[in-house]
Amino acid sequence: MGADYGDFQDLVDEVSALLGAPATLEDRDFRLIAFGVHDSDDEAAVDPVRTRSILTRRSTAEVRAWFERFGIARATGPIRIPAAPSAGVFTGRLCLPVRHGGVVYGYVWLLDEADHSPAQLGAAMAVAARIGDRLAAMSVAGAEAAQALRALLTGETRAARDTAEEALRKALGADADEPHALVCVWPPDRGGKRLAGPQPEGWAGHLDDLPGTRAVPGAAAITRVPGWGRWEAVAVLVRLRSPQVLAPARTAATRVLAAVAAGSGAGGGSGTAGPATAEPAGARPAAGPAAGSAAGGSGGAEEPVAGVSDARTTLAALPAAWREATASARAASAQPLLGPVAKWSGIGPYRLLTALPADASPDPAIAALLSDAHRELAHTAEVFLDHAGQAGRTATALAIHRQTLYYRLSRIEQLTGLDLSDGESRLLLHMALKAARL
Repeated sequence: MGADYGDFQDLVDEVSALLGAPATLEDRDFRLIAFGVHDSDDEAAVDPVRTRSILTRRSTAEVRAWFERFGIARATGPIRIPAAPSAGVFTGRLCLPVRHGGVVYGYVWLLDEADHSPAQLGAAMAVAARIGDRLAAMSVAGAEAAQALRALLTGETRAARDTAEEALRKALGADADEPHALVCVWPPDRGGKRLAGPQPEGWAGHLDDLPGTRAVPGAAAITRVPGWGRWEAVAVLVRLRSPQVLAPARTAATRVLAAVAAGSGAGGGSGTAGPATAEPAGARPAAGPAAGSAAGGSGGAEEPVAGVSDARTTLAALPAAWREATASARAASAQPLLGPVAKWSGIGPYRLLTALPADASPDPAIAALLSDAHRELAHTAEVFLDHAGQAGRTATALAIHRQTLYYRLSRIEQLTGLDLSDGESRLLLHMALKAARL
C-alpha cells in the first residue's frame, strides 16, 4: 500500500463490516489502494481476480474490460456484475462506485455472494462517498502540484521560477525537502496525436508501491522540452529515499512507459443514487507508438522512451534535472541501444550533443553522407568510429571483408573531405553523425 493511501484502510474495513464480506478499493485506473482481510477457511472461496489484484496491485486488461462493459464509470449506485470465466472472473461482483462532484474516482469491490438490504447498501454507499471526498481532495492537491511543477520547469524568469518553487513546496508539504529525480517520457505524441493512456496526474500512481522511491501524488505534467519548440514531454517527479540510489527511479520510468503502452483512463458522469442495472459501455482506444529518428538509416525508437535525471536535493535544482531527463530521453530515442530508459549518467557524448540548438544544421562535412544515396556509408563511418577506428572489429561488426571496408572508408574521405587518420577529423565526423541522430 502506498504511503498516501494508508488512511483508506479503515474505510474499506467499515464497508466490509457493513456488508459482511471482504472489500477491495481500487482507483479509477484499477490500481489497488486498500483491501479487507478474507478470513474464509474455504480455499474455493478465494477469488483469483481478487488475489491477483492484491499481489500485483492492479487488474488485468481482460478483467478491466469486462467490468467496464457494465457502465461502472457512470454508475451512481451499487451495480452487480456477473461472472465471466473467459475473462478470469469466476465470481460475480458488487461494485460500489466511489464518486465526488459527479466524477468517479475509484471503485469498492465485493464478491457478490449475498443479498444486502437497501439500508446496508445505502450505508455502504455513504462510506464510498467519504472515500470519494478523500480521493478528490488528493486529486486537487495533485493538480496543484502538477501545475506548480510545470511552472517551475518552464519559468522563463527567476521571479516566475521562485513563485513556482514556493507553490510546489506548499503542495508537496513534508516531501519538499526530500531528494527527488525527474522522469521524462518523450515524445508523448506522434503526428499531433497524443498517446492514449492515463492522464499524467494518474501516472504517478503506478509508482506509489515501488520500494526505495515514491512518486509525488499527481506531480506529473505535460510540459515543453527545453529548446525544442513545440515538442512536449511528460515530467514525473519522483521522491527518492536516497540521492545516491537511482535504480528505483529507472524502474519508475519503466512503469510509466508500461502505463503509456497499456493505455488506460476512466470517464466521469452524474446521476441519481439507486441500484443500477448492467449496461454495456464503449471500448477504449488502444495506445499508439511514438516517433523517433536516427541518422545513417539505422532506425530510431518507434516506441515511447524515458530519461532519468540525477538526484536533486532542492526544488530550485529541478529545472536542471529536467534538462538532464529530457536529454536522456532524446538520447534514448536517437540511439535505441540506450533505451528504452536512459539515465543522464549513461548517455555518454549525448550529454554534450543534446545541449546543441534544436535547429542547428548538420555540419557541412557530413551533409553528403546524410543523403539516401549514402546511408550505408554513413552507417559504416559511425560503426568504424564507434570501434575506435579498428578495421578488424569494424569489418566483423558490419559482416564485410576488410577490403570492402577500406573501399568504403576511402569513399567517406572523398565525400567529406576529412582525413580519417587525423584524430580531430575523426572526432568531428563522429560527433556530427551522433548529432544528426537528434
